Amino acid sequence: MRSAVPFFSHLPPMDAPIGRRRLLLLGSSLGLGACASAPMPSPHPEALQVAHSAGQEVPGFDLPAGACDCHHHLYDRRYPAHPSATLLPADASLADYQRLQRRLGLQRQVIVQPSTYGTDNRLLLDSLHQAGPSARGVAVLDLDTPDAELQRLHAAGVRGVRFNLSFLVGVRAEIMAPLARRLAPLGWHLQVNGSADLLLQHQAVLGQLACPMVVDHMGQLPQPAGIRHPAFALYRRWLDSGRVWFKLSGPYITSRRADFSDLDELAAALLAQAPERLVWGSDWPHPTLKADEKADDAHLLDLLARWAPAAALRRRILVDNPARLYDFPSA
Repeated sequence: MRSAVPFFSHLPPMDAPIGRRRLLLLGSSLGLGACASAPMPSPHPEALQVAHSAGQEVPGFDLPAGACDCHHHLYDRRYPAHPSATLLPADASLADYQRLQRRLGLQRQVIVQPSTYGTDNRLLLDSLHQAGPSARGVAVLDLDTPDAELQRLHAAGVRGVRFNLSFLVGVRAEIMAPLARRLAPLGWHLQVNGSADLLLQHQAVLGQLACPMVVDHMGQLPQPAGIRHPAFALYRRWLDSGRVWFKLSGPYITSRRADFSDLDELAAALLAQAPERLVWGSDWPHPTLKADEKADDAHLLDLLARWAPAAALRRRILVDNPARLYDFPSA
């Protein structure tokens, strides 16, 4: 078993006070800044069987160049799980995910640190190094993370920090507000995952963050209540603030229908209110689903075509919005 060592461990120390201009220059020097360019995966879908994904079909619509999957995870048993982790999925490698990219015609990706590893971001960072400038990352961090480490994370492609309120592993919800104050100068966001009831429970803190916030999985409004659940009024206020984004992802978490049509009303409401702050994510390898019940990722992507039938709107969600949120070059 090899030792999992982050690629940035050999970089020179960076102890200067943190600043966004310094971070952007540093990222650019490593091929990750706004001016970086490198070949991306092919935009032409291929019918392929992919691990942790049902079916082999390609999406039923043409994806725009630079289309981004803004939410997926990686797992590797060579990297130790946190002792308190309860969600322990099978291995799902970067090579597996790149095969999914080929199947769907996606060219950019955002790797999200799962709760399994707590604040040990080594797998995330090693994967970002392998994936290159077409990838970004969302880490899990504690409040005492040194400034120099934040600089290294930024140079590696990290653009946000996640709090999974349903599986708090290695972090505490109480540090969200003070950590957000440290993220703001970086241009990063705080990503939050949890049931609608959990988000309501933490609304006082989440509504006053110093940095933008990204809400996972459409806010997990339970069905059949949907937009009539009390949390939806909170989501509308958050969207009105202009600082909150939502991910169109994980429909199977709350849907009670095989075709996810009970989420159409929520999707329409989000698209009507803030199309400029919505992104799409596959949630591959679908860690909350059993091995024999994995979602068909082409069908999940086709949901976007149902919810956003106009090609220009889909381009906004798949290309333009991710470029702004994750600091990708313009496609």
